Parts: sequence; structure tokens; C-alpha cells
Amino acid sequence: MAFQDLPKRTKFGRVVPKNAFDDFTNTRQKKLFTDFVQRINWTHKLSKETTNLTGDTVKEIQVFKVELKEKVKIPKVLEIIQKSIPYHLIIEVAFNGYSYFVTSQIHPHPTNDNQSVIDWSFESEWVKSDASDYQINLKTSLDQVHRDFCIQLTGRDDLKDKPISVIVENQIRIDGLKKDIARLKSAISKEKQFNKKVQMNLELNEKKAELKRTISLD
Repeated sequence: MAFQDLPKRTKFGRVVPKNAFDDFTNTRQKKLFTDFVQRINWTHKLSKETTNLTGDTVKEIQVFKVELKEKVKIPKVLEIIQKSIPYHLIIEVAFNGYSYFVTSQIHPHPTNDNQSVIDWSFESEWVKSDASDYQINLKTSLDQVHRDFCIQLTGRDDLKDKPISVIVENQIRIDGLKKDIARLKSAISKEKQFNKKVQMNLELNEKKAELKRTISLD
């Protein structure tokens, strides 16, 4: 269901002050909140009490909407917000009729029960807010609700039957290979020696083939 169509009992409707995250930020990070964030809204709380769904790993999902002062992605700000809250978050980042969506697979901080450690963040591109296809589907369990949203953000139907651990591992591997490919392309364009260029091209082709296999989960 669309965010605005979530059951009334899940609605939370609180504004979270930006200074609520001061304990988790340095001076430079505080400035990111000031420069880019207009308002942080805690819109919904998905829990056993509000959805009748339980979860083994995901105990609650908090839904936030972050309103921006300009249309720009804010990964550092979202990382701070997610790390400072010991629950899974689904975040809509909005500006002037456009939105993008973020959620992360997390695990508890080993020494601080009030914080989370991010394993991997899933992120959409900008879309028109009123035309978004992203939905929070309240089915089966809270684990499944969150996993389903992660899969939506990857845009890959082939992951529907995969556990979240496999999905995260796959995304990390894809990201690493894309960085390797970009690095090799840059190095090849600068290399003067023919033999080295040939060797790097061979490595580049191997990385491309590995990326293709990884995307297909072969």
C-alpha cells in the first residue's frame, strides 16, 4: 500500500527536531542538517501493536519523511539518522513534489542498545512523489515487510525468493565490482605502455563478466 494509505493505527505524526541528533554528529555533520534539511517527520510506526505482525529480526519499522531545502541526495544525513535509532527505518526524502526512498539492513550495535550498525543501504532514484510505485506491503511478518521494500529498491524481481543476507551480500559485491571497473577504465585511459594496457583490459573484461554473473546470482 502507498505510504499515505497505511492503516490509521500506524500513524505517528511527530516532528523530530534536528537537534535530536546532536549527540551523534560533529560540527560539520550538524551543518549538513542545517543546510539541507527543512523538517524531519516521524510519520508511521509499524509494530506488533499497530499491524498485528511480528518479526524475528525486525521488531519494528519506523517510517520517516525528510523534507529538504533543495533537491539533493543526503546520504550522510540519512546514515546518521539510521545509526542513531535502534530500529529499521523506511525513509522518504522529499523536495517540491519529488521523492526518493531509502532503507537499510541493520544489526544492533555491539555495545550500545540505542544505536544500530548499517550493513547495507538500499536507495531509489528520484521519482514524482504522487506517482511512486514503492509500497509498504503489510503481509506475513515485519521481516518480510522490510525485505520486500529492500527488493523494491533494487528493482530486481529475481531477488524475491532470496533471504536478506544473500541480497545484501549480492549488492555489496555488485558495488565493489562497479568501483573496480570504474578504476580500471580510468587507469586504462591514462596508461601509455601498450603491454600494461592490454593486461588491464583483460582484467577489465574479467571484472565485467564477474559483474554479469553476480547480477544474475549465478
